[in-house]
Parts: sequence; structure tokens; C-alpha cells
Amino acid sequence: MTKTLRVFVPRDAAAVACGADDVATALAAAAKKAGVDVTVVRNGSRGMLWLEPLVEVEQDGVRYGFGPVAKEDVDGLVKAGLLDGKAATLSSPLAIGAVEEHPYMTRQTRLTFVRCGVTDPVSLEDYRAHDGYKGLERALGMKPIEIVEEVSKSGLRGRGGAGFPTGIKWKTVHDTPMGQQKYIVCNADEGDSGTFADRMIMEGDPFVLVEGMTIAGIAVGATKGYIYLRSEYPHAAIALNQAIAAAHNAGYLGKKIQGSDYAFDLEVRIGAGAYVCGEETSLLESLEGKRGLVRAKPPLPAHKGLFGQPTVINNVLSLAAVPYILDKGAQAYADYGMGRSRGTMPIQLAGNLKYGGLFETAFGITLGELVDDIGGGTITGRPVKAVQVGGPLGAYFPRGYFDTPFDYEAFAARDGLIGHAGVVVFDDTANMIKQARFAFEFCSVESCGKCTPCRIGSTRGVETVDKVIAGIEPEKNLAVIEDLCNTMKFGSLCALGGFTPYPVMSALTHFPEDFGRPATKLAEAAE
Repeated sequence: MTKTLRVFVPRDAAAVACGADDVATALAAAAKKAGVDVTVVRNGSRGMLWLEPLVEVEQDGVRYGFGPVAKEDVDGLVKAGLLDGKAATLSSPLAIGAVEEHPYMTRQTRLTFVRCGVTDPVSLEDYRAHDGYKGLERALGMKPIEIVEEVSKSGLRGRGGAGFPTGIKWKTVHDTPMGQQKYIVCNADEGDSGTFADRMIMEGDPFVLVEGMTIAGIAVGATKGYIYLRSEYPHAAIALNQAIAAAHNAGYLGKKIQGSDYAFDLEVRIGAGAYVCGEETSLLESLEGKRGLVRAKPPLPAHKGLFGQPTVINNVLSLAAVPYILDKGAQAYADYGMGRSRGTMPIQLAGNLKYGGLFETAFGITLGELVDDIGGGTITGRPVKAVQVGGPLGAYFPRGYFDTPFDYEAFAARDGLIGHAGVVVFDDTANMIKQARFAFEFCSVESCGKCTPCRIGSTRGVETVDKVIAGIEPEKNLAVIEDLCNTMKFGSLCALGGFTPYPVMSALTHFPEDFGRPATKLAEAAE
């Protein structure tokens, strides 16, 4: 009996944008024409985005990759033996060999993304065959407080902002009086420039998020969960809803989960496209059907969150890390990393870079290794001028800071932040005064308007930078910019206004020549 050949073509949005759907259709047609029994599996992306669409052919238990494949390449690959058991030896400029042995893959430590690109994202059977739901199975045999303590001991911190310890959030909600309706809210409003890890995990391994949220619900006594998903992610919405339906049908969601006394239900809610709704209290307002305005704190969402009830709010990567922690144990996770930054971080490499993509590794790798070694330097071949880490509100680091380890405290010590771990690279043609202006402009456009420092400070910031660019009393206006940043940093209600000074002041500090000031020693050393 002839064994069915499995061919993998990603359904990830990045691959689809590069023509993956057409490639999958062409492969199926070519296989039918050749009389070869082929199953085309629409997997998630491996994260090597410069190779998308990456086609993989399984042969003797090993998956061999070819990329980037266009639909025009399919006939030639098939004629050369792609579907005839020759994938391992097929000579083609598109061949990358065994995918798991590619240097970009072997250098990673994949804990959260271990299944992404490997499994059929919406197949529960495939998920379970690759250690899925083992974390939940263990959690069902533990007391809720024991689950909370396990997450605390792992050292897991928020993967979307300032790195607040996840276990503290869970413990606070756990300790609120029983009898209240409690909620788990997943912040999937991934809106930072250069970030795509949330999207990749939701499209490529949605069950891991469903499992993580279910464990969180059991731990704190919540019976209802919501995934607040940005409207720009339609592919993720489809995958999540399919995974939720499959989990519900198999008894992993709903009443008496896997025969236990625990209940947890989950649904996806689509956001309306506001960047500020990535801030947790603004997200809650939107989730309640209101305009996305930031709430003053206290009270904290852990005490009075969604509909005024105790609520755990974590982002996608935080919740997706939980199944591994429960399956392998807190210490297994805490063994990775450095200092107070434990475990791994899915880092997103983007911008002017040869090898952009998703790279999951333990905390401690340096910024220089990520940009020069893993990312391969700029795609233009020009020198790297600046690297922005943490989205549009992240600081710009010069080459002189490339020795900075990827660690929350190390970045904070240099007035930077890791945030959602988006790394965007700029070459020496970038004008940093224009980047500073963009930060102010971005804030003014995206501000919810509730607080004066953010609403007015950002608008005045744009006006003042324009005066400097026009040569109008530059030193006096640069002093005004510094004063505006100080007011915004300490007077804003949320991180949108509070973090905007990071890109502005880092640009002014590290690249003064772009503002008409003499270069600093650090800038000169980077030349």
C-alpha cells in the first residue's frame, strides 16, 4: 500500500501574503497530475520569514524545506522529484535541507513555539500528539493555589510591557473573595511596529493559548475567558475559533473539564483598531462595548476589572508559556534566562535586516548577536545606525549599546525597554530627528485623549520638533522637547504617553548630530 506523502505549506498570514495559498493549490494540482497521493498540510510558519512560502516535504520522518517557493516554481520542483521521495537529495537553489537542522532553527530554544510550524494548527489530535494538554492534565490534579505558586516559581513575567510578574497577578485574583464572577482576558491586540509573535502563535498553534487560558481560569477561579483580538488579524480569528470549537467538543472547555469539577468557557472578541486598546484598562472598556479610554488606577483590574469583577489580564505570549511550565515544572522553565528574566522570549527581528523572523531564545543573548549574527546585518549592506526595541514606544539604541543583554533590567538600566520584544533595525540613512517627530506624531494620533500630558504634550512635541527642523531657535526648542518628555513620562495616565519619551530622548541622546548638536563620545565610538 502506497503511503500518503505529506507536504507542508504555511497558512500563516505572512506566508499567505507571499503567495502560499497559490503554492498549495499548485502543489495539489501537480500531485494529482502526477498521480501521487499527497496530503497538503497547512501548518504554521517556522518563523524564517525571508524563506516564505517555505514548502516542506516529509521523507522518512524528516522534513526537508524549499523556499521561498512561488507557484511558478512548483512544476519544476515536481519534475525534479519533489514528490517522488527525492526531497533529501533534490538539487535546487530553493533547497535548504532538513528544516530542523537549519542554523536559524538549531540556535533557538523553542519552548513556547515548539509546535509552531510543526503541527496542523487546528488539529486537536496533532496538538495532543506533540505533548499538547499535558500541562492542563497536571493542573487538574493540583489545588488552584499550587498552580499559582508553580507559575510564580517559574519567574514568568508579562511578555507585553514592563515585565510584571505573572504569578503576582494570578495570586491577587485568586485571593479575591469566592462567589464573584472572575475573568481571564487575553490581550491579543498586538499593535507594535515590528511585532508578530502573537499572530504567529495564534495562527500556528492556537491550542496552546486555549490551554494556557484554561489553566489560568482553574488557578484563579475564573469560569469565563475572552481573547481580545485586533481586527487586522482575520486569519488568527479563524484559527482560534476552530481551536476553541474543537477543545469544547473534546471536553477541554465547558462544564466539568475532562470530568473534573472545573468549568471554563472561552470566546474571541474583535477589537476596533485602536492602538491604545493594547493598554489593559482601555482594552477592558472596549471589551465592555465602550470607547477605549484609559481608566485611572487604582482600582487594579485584578480587583475590579471586566464588568467590575476580578480579572487576570495577560498577553498572548505570557499565557502561551503556561502549558510548558505546568507540564515540565517551574524549575525547568526557570533554568533558562538570566537575573530576574527567566525562561525564553520569542524575539521578532524586523526592519532593515537580511534575516527577519521569529527567534525564540533564553534571556541573555546580546542585542549585537541578534542584529549582526542572527539577523545578518542590514539588507541594504549599509552600516546599522539604530535599533529600536519594544515597538514605537521603545528606545533607539546605537551600536555602542550592542553589548546589552536581552534582559528587562539591563535594558531599563540604559533607559530602554524590552516590551513585546520587537527589534527594528535602521541603517545609516535614517534621520533620527524625523524618528523623534514620528514618536510624538504617533502618540498624538493614537492618544485616547483622556489625560492632558499625552493629548497635548504629543501635539506640542510635533510642533516643537518641526521648529528645530526649520532651524528656529533650536537649542531653546530642544529644551522644550526635554521638558515635554519629562511631563509626559511622569504625568500620563498610561504607557502610551508615559513611554513616548523613550524614543524621543534616546534619539536626542545617542544621535545628537541629527538634531544639530555635536556628536557624543558614544556616538563617535560607534562610527
